[in-house]
Amino acid sequence: MQQRFDLPDIDAFTAPYWQAAAEGRLLLRRCRAQGCGVAHHYPREFCPRCWSEDVGWEEASGHATLYTWSVVHRNDLPPFGARVPYVAAVVELAEGPRMMTEITDCPPEALRVGMELRVAFRRADGAEGEESAHEPAVPVFRPARS
Repeated sequence: MQQRFDLPDIDAFTAPYWQAAAEGRLLLRRCRAQGCGVAHHYPREFCPRCWSEDVGWEEASGHATLYTWSVVHRNDLPPFGARVPYVAAVVELAEGPRMMTEITDCPPEALRVGMELRVAFRRADGAEGEESAHEPAVPVFRPARS
């Protein structure tokens, strides 16, 4: 069996996140403590602002803007070496948190800070598009289309 290097170990805590991704939905966590309400990503079991453990899953809109990026021309770690060059990026989700990701379907010279993006999902086999509840997927972002 071939090891899948671009997927993390899925445990009981992160299973809802990865199940939603397989279904084509992006989840984040939001603090439910009174007076806080901060959304955060990457998923944690506590709020990084107020340290409350009263946090829950929430479906994100999938809308984001490009915060920063870098074109990676060399990466010797599997499976990334086969993808070079690729665009590693930080996007700002409409809900507030920033997220590390990859930008697809856009030449690097067309990237602009603040450009509108939409989430897409890359299945573990490398394909993007049709989601399957049985195939692990990783969120990536593409330029928003009119």
